[in-house]
Amino acid sequence: MIHLDDIHWEPGGDGTARHRTLRDAMVKTAAEAESWVIEGVYGQLVNMVLGRVTALIWIDLPVEACIANVKERGIQGGESETQFAGLLKWVAEYRIRKNNWNSFDAHAQLYSGFSGPKWLLQDREAVTRFTDRLPRSASGFIDTGTEFGGA
Repeated sequence: MIHLDDIHWEPGGDGTARHRTLRDAMVKTAAEAESWVIEGVYGQLVNMVLGRVTALIWIDLPVEACIANVKERGIQGGESETQFAGLLKWVAEYRIRKNNWNSFDAHAQLYSGFSGPKWLLQDREAVTRFTDRLPRSASGFIDTGTEFGGA
């Protein structure tokens, strides 16, 4: 499981982005594994490994739900109150942001251009139904060695 936030941001860096060259190399290295799941909103980074993606899931919740999720999660990773407020503003502007690889338009283009198996989940119930159908390993975790795994 690869969280793009963990690759994009310096650890303990108080919201400091990694150097682009290192970040890109880390994403490419992660995608060289036999099987993987990449999670995150970084369309530009997903585009770098799209040739290895076997299935695509776009969780496109309403902006209000996303803001509520961020507020419930709270400040993380040494983030300041000002940075947290900036994150909430960034999330609120997702659907209206233009010319940005982390926008609704860019994600919609990525999704529509993907020719493999794909799912668009637009509410919590759809996400729950989808995850409930995923095969589980003996330990109860999602089995990434199945058709839903890989990339």
